[in-house]
Amino acid sequence: MAPDIKPHVDAIMAALTAGGLVVGDGVAPPKSSIPPTGIYAVLYCDPGQSVSESLADQRTDFQLSFQVTLVGPTAEKVRWAGQRCRDALHGPLAVTGRNAWRAEEDGGPPIQRDDDVSPSLYYLPVQYRLQSTS
Repeated sequence: MAPDIKPHVDAIMAALTAGGLVVGDGVAPPKSSIPPTGIYAVLYCDPGQSVSESLADQRTDFQLSFQVTLVGPTAEKVRWAGQRCRDALHGPLAVTGRNAWRAEEDGGPPIQRDDDVSPSLYYLPVQYRLQSTS
């Protein structure tokens, strides 16, 4: 059976939440859950990919690319959130039924300001890769 993406997404969400971030899965979290600081994160995941663990073509290894977009009212608060995110994803993630490597940070573009919303918000997308095996 092919590896399932759900335990991986759950592990990422749990780590970010345990790290003190309010996180939405593909969308901003509900306004009622965004703290007074105005800082939150949005998790975006690709569908993942089953890969061979050996020449026998047993596709039990799994690779997932994901992006955490950190949002806040100032660049300083977004940098703070970026550090919380990095700390939360630094150790191995607890992926149910799998052994996971530490998430690898692939970086991303610099902090940007969104003036299309009022008041303006700053955001920082940071990309990661996660790999696991059975």
